[in-house]
Amino acid sequence: MKKRILTVLILLFSTAVTYAADDVKTKPDLYFLEISEVVDSYKLLPPPPEVDSIAFLNDKAQYDKGKLLRNTPRGKQAYNDAHVSADGVPQAFSEAFGIPITQKTTPEIYKLLQNFREDAGDLSTRGAKVAYMRIRPFAFFEEHTCRPDDEKTLSKNGSYPSGHTAIGWAAALVLSEINPERQDEIMTRGYEMGQSRVICGYHWQSDIDAARVVASAVVAKLHSNQKFNEQLNKAKEEFRRISVNTVK
Repeated sequence: MKKRILTVLILLFSTAVTYAADDVKTKPDLYFLEISEVVDSYKLLPPPPEVDSIAFLNDKAQYDKGKLLRNTPRGKQAYNDAHVSADGVPQAFSEAFGIPITQKTTPEIYKLLQNFREDAGDLSTRGAKVAYMRIRPFAFFEEHTCRPDDEKTLSKNGSYPSGHTAIGWAAALVLSEINPERQDEIMTRGYEMGQSRVICGYHWQSDIDAARVVASAVVAKLHSNQKFNEQLNKAKEEFRRISVNTVK
């Protein structure tokens, strides 16, 4: 027991040190914000459910339900949704958005998605992740996920709240602002990206629900950032131009 506690403490320290270096000051291509500008998810969110709570029973029920979907088309989508780096997010939303989002065809929209990805996925979740270091469901049950290649890395990272979900939900909110006529499709896709983490076994349902809260908070904060608004306006103008040309 003492050895396990020591291991967790070392992991907490190393994780905090690693995170502390990451924000717009060090990685301007992935962030618009500094960590000090973002609401503290540790203070904002309640603690994750205790294992003897009713809420945890729901977490387990959703985990079991998700496992049943892995060998289905929905499970394949969940596997693909695990990819949020590089072109992952633009590809995930292209169909719902109504046009392909690529670096070549929609460079301004593509750049916007890339540039706030970790404001949502990292900064919005960092406080609670480090403070709680909640064990992920696949590690808790000592089972595999739908995508075992990520297990080693993510087993050392806190489960609550879900960074992937926060990225997907934030992207859905911003893309809905750019293309409001496709809001239903875009928000549904953002919701699905979160549920994919439950299906794969990487997150509990309560991790997903909490992530949508902090993602909404960081998007609100992004709207007070000059550089974000400048890029958002470029993305809106690009979409307007593409839409006009498509109609013609």
